[in-house]
Amino acid sequence: MRSDTPTSVAVDTGGTFTDFVVLRDGVRTVYKRASTPDDPARAVLDGLAELLEEGEVFVLAHGSTVATNALLERRGARTAWITNRGFEDLIEIGRQARPSSQLYALVAERPSPLVAPEARFGVSGRMLKDGSEESGIEPAEIEGLLDRLGDFESVAVGFLHSYANPEHEEALGAALAELDVPVTLSARLLPEYREYERFSTALVNAYVAPLVQRYLQRLDAAAGAERVRIMASGGGAFSVERAAREPVHTVLSGPAGGVVAALEATRRSGFDAALSFDMGGTSTDVSLCPGRPLTTREYEISGCAVAIPVIDIHTVGAGGGSIARRDPGGALKVGPASAGAVPGPICYGAGGTELTVTDAHVWLGRIAPDLFLGGAQRLDRDAIAGPLERLADELAASPEETAEGVLEVADTRMEGALRLISLERGHDPADLTLVAFGGAAPLHAARLAGRLGVSRVLVPPDPGTLSAHGILVADVRKDTSRSVLATDSDADLATLEPVFDELEAQARGELELDGFAGDDVVIDRGIDARYVGQSYELGVPATADWVEAFHSAHQQRFGFRRDDAPVEAVTVRVTARAPVRRPAKPELAAATDPPEVAGPSQVYFDGGWRRVPLHRREDLLAGHELEGPAIVAEYSSTTWLAVGWRLRVLAAGDLLLSR
Repeated sequence: MRSDTPTSVAVDTGGTFTDFVVLRDGVRTVYKRASTPDDPARAVLDGLAELLEEGEVFVLAHGSTVATNALLERRGARTAWITNRGFEDLIEIGRQARPSSQLYALVAERPSPLVAPEARFGVSGRMLKDGSEESGIEPAEIEGLLDRLGDFESVAVGFLHSYANPEHEEALGAALAELDVPVTLSARLLPEYREYERFSTALVNAYVAPLVQRYLQRLDAAAGAERVRIMASGGGAFSVERAAREPVHTVLSGPAGGVVAALEATRRSGFDAALSFDMGGTSTDVSLCPGRPLTTREYEISGCAVAIPVIDIHTVGAGGGSIARRDPGGALKVGPASAGAVPGPICYGAGGTELTVTDAHVWLGRIAPDLFLGGAQRLDRDAIAGPLERLADELAASPEETAEGVLEVADTRMEGALRLISLERGHDPADLTLVAFGGAAPLHAARLAGRLGVSRVLVPPDPGTLSAHGILVADVRKDTSRSVLATDSDADLATLEPVFDELEAQARGELELDGFAGDDVVIDRGIDARYVGQSYELGVPATADWVEAFHSAHQQRFGFRRDDAPVEAVTVRVTARAPVRRPAKPELAAATDPPEVAGPSQVYFDGGWRRVPLHRREDLLAGHELEGPAIVAEYSSTTWLAVGWRLRVLAAGDLLLSR
């Protein structure tokens, strides 16, 4: 008998697969189907049709890549940019900071700007930093501007110091409403100082808004869900209406869900700090979680600064579908180009002709062709032979050596990403747990952990759909902020209380639209502070001793403090969170017999072919232990237990790998 509680469905759209997690009457199920890059909504809607009964009441939580892909591929809307006269090109000038990959390039290359010079418009009017008006906008200018904007699909507006007084932006926004296109006002989206970051964030929002709005409107109408929530880049979910209005918050939608779920698995298993390692079909996303997800407001995507809260995730173009090739210098390269969902790796039998990381695993025997997706899709190992042999001939190596080389190159790229977010930030990997998820990560995790000095690896249940699980359990969240730029002598909590109260009311109002109010909502208050004259801030809780908290945080981060220096409260922040329904913590039955072996498998490693035991994950019970080498196959992924590693099954079903 079905309960009155609606079914919860989470969907994560990836470059190769679209993943589903369904929570129905306390029972959790997972499902994967090929993504449809030409129309991402099609895979989502087709999956929902297969998984749900006709007329079933459900809530949909979704992680979308629509905004991300539009930015990466520069296929967003025709967007107009309006700002103060004389500052039209500020969005292209930026901060003049070169990426690390181009520090020594004689001529640096930058992605093309989102808006061409002819689509940038300057108007009169100026607000000063204290919010006072120096000069107003001429009404005749607005009329002339409206006549020039008829061919644009979206408009972004950003004026200097509008965080202190948004009247000019609001007045222009009201006039632009007659165009009947999305209009993004920078002071509504991000009422914070630093004009370039605020302007760039508003422009990104406007650039992707029409595309995301069309996608979400279609999904909302066709899915038939009682309510739709979208995963935000900061680790929380929000309403589909706000996602359509502020799509910039979805630029890291899916990967953020993975970090949330990885940290949940780490805590469930009794550990604190984690390195999340998400290797999917097109890329690998890694993040440091020292007991909590780390967020940043200094994120950049495809050359565009985005100053909203984003989980600090580093991405490299190495995934299961990454294509291997020989470069003009004769070296073996892997990625960033990917076979994606169409045509996919060669072994999928969908027309792929270029060797990928997944093909290398299949050739070496680490992925059982007849157990892929639980046997729903049989992989074609024979089809790999021709392309692999051609690449091997180019490299003067055997097919097996070439396949191992492909994995080695991919590992090197991913190792660099993991070192960047751990060692290079002062964290010893030996103190961290590597959480491996995504369809391909458990195949690489043991080797990468060995190279990094990580002593333990955690593979959660259903690792190939873990990001979707994170989307399912993410809190509904609203972040609000406002720059105040007040020194500590003028910024005690009593002085800041009216600002906090206004931001809290705004955040609570947003959550009420999604059905959460009163005690369901948890409020966190914070202050971004700095020593007067500094150009960077540190976030501290908004408590009575926030100045001392800042001194202590500065000492911990930079090794010194200046007790005699004035401290400036730059931006105040309020976060409202409401927990959603979560599945019960899984508990496996305790093992009484040795683990069942599904059969031997021929695997190539250490220079030769060897018989290796193959286990089905569903046959493993709590307390079971395995010694490497061994393979653990399951519906959404495969775990490779290398020589010198031991595996133990924990009570909740997580696989703990240790050296």
